[in-house]
Amino acid sequence: MGASILIARNLSKVVPSAEGELTILHRLSLELRQGDSLAIVGASGSGKSTLLGLLAGLDLPSAGSVTLAGQDLGSLDEDQRARVRAEHVGFVFQSFQLLDSLNALENVMLPLELDGRKDAREHARSLLERVGLGQRLSHSPRQLSGGEQQRVAIARAFAAEPAVLFADEPTGNLDSHTGERISDLLFELNQERGTTLVLVTHDERLAQRCRRLIRLDAGHLVMPLEA
Repeated sequence: MGASILIARNLSKVVPSAEGELTILHRLSLELRQGDSLAIVGASGSGKSTLLGLLAGLDLPSAGSVTLAGQDLGSLDEDQRARVRAEHVGFVFQSFQLLDSLNALENVMLPLELDGRKDAREHARSLLERVGLGQRLSHSPRQLSGGEQQRVAIARAFAAEPAVLFADEPTGNLDSHTGERISDLLFELNQERGTTLVLVTHDERLAQRCRRLIRLDAGHLVMPLEA
């Protein structure tokens, strides 16, 4: 296991509501090293996706701090946080988030082209071959099954070789067999590339494959498992 890549200290998130202030997360701390894997589990409304957003710098905490790849996200403005994400972070969502106007190859090429990579096409092609879609490069998302779309999304997420991959319910829209294949792929790439995985999931089998697991209940950490 490498150096610390993601550190949260006393993380809290409080939002206004009709009944007054609502605490979504309460003083949560964790530390992940390069190549680690963490599952965040809990009932709907327990704060899982809020925690994911805070760790990724998509939102700011009400109190506490997040350090990602050596950067204190709270000390950065929105543009600087976006730059940290572009350099160090990949995302996989339950809803795939592919662009319908682009084919599979172009969807994976997009972040590479935005990064100015001259080998964007070759790198994207090799990643799609790696996830078993070498014959589907010119297919649009509409022409792909749910499992194939998620594999394109995973190839795109790994294209920029992120230090941390955040996945929000990556198998949520898939049948159990396809979900198993997607899980295998995530952990194979985690092993091969030393990418730290942070997964929000309702899938207990997927959660148990992670090296670390935390369970949230109404914003409180109720089950931390230290490695």
